[in-house]
Amino acid sequence: MNETESVIGRKKRHVEIGATALPRCVLLPGDPARVPVIGSTWDRYEDVSFVREYRLGVGAIGGISVAACSTGIGGPSTEIAVLELAEAGPDTFIRVGTCAALQEHIRPGDLVIQHSAVRLTGTVDAYVNRDFPSVADLQVTNALIAACNELGIKYHVGMTASVDSFYGGQGNPLPGGHSMTDLTGPAEYLRSRKVATFEMEAATLFVLGSLFGLRTGSVCVVGSNRVTNERLEVDTAVLPACTVASMAAASLSLR
Repeated sequence: MNETESVIGRKKRHVEIGATALPRCVLLPGDPARVPVIGSTWDRYEDVSFVREYRLGVGAIGGISVAACSTGIGGPSTEIAVLELAEAGPDTFIRVGTCAALQEHIRPGDLVIQHSAVRLTGTVDAYVNRDFPSVADLQVTNALIAACNELGIKYHVGMTASVDSFYGGQGNPLPGGHSMTDLTGPAEYLRSRKVATFEMEAATLFVLGSLFGLRTGSVCVVGSNRVTNERLEVDTAVLPACTVASMAAASLSLR
């Protein structure tokens, strides 16, 4: 057996799990630095591993075991994390991230629970045709809504658009002052169709969930609004999303 073989209880190809017994629910931030931030909302937290973009931590909330693992940015690294983690036993995955709002009434700092995603990302094209839907699990979505209501945190529920390009694909200003007006992205079209947000991972997560029998959901804090051009530093604003996702994970672990 070589070290790249994927075997439960040993090193996988990318996510280092070791002998750790993973719980049913795993929270999936993109940024590795957010794994211990999520853990700070738990009763107990400890790091397990940190390889490439994949930082894995485990802990407990009220005696219920939970885990968090960063995915890095975008669909390809999210696919790797979800499939390798799922092989070790978890069946519920909640994205905890950031997004850009496409609707004027969704303000920076608000939470958005994403129930489905427009597939403007290519990763899961390797699995399904473009007409295959990208939809979150209803039980996970409802658990996130219930957690927001219980905590009194403002939230919206809507559709996101998952893209592979942060700059051209989302219409963000290009570095270095470059101007490429033909690559401004589909923001206006999506806004007019009532899509709530832009982000980069939900569609991959949702499709993999449908294909492999996994419960998936997503809650993101809004870092910017593409209509009003308002922006927010999300490093501290992400904490409510972490708390909501953790509460939902604890609840879902019992169902």
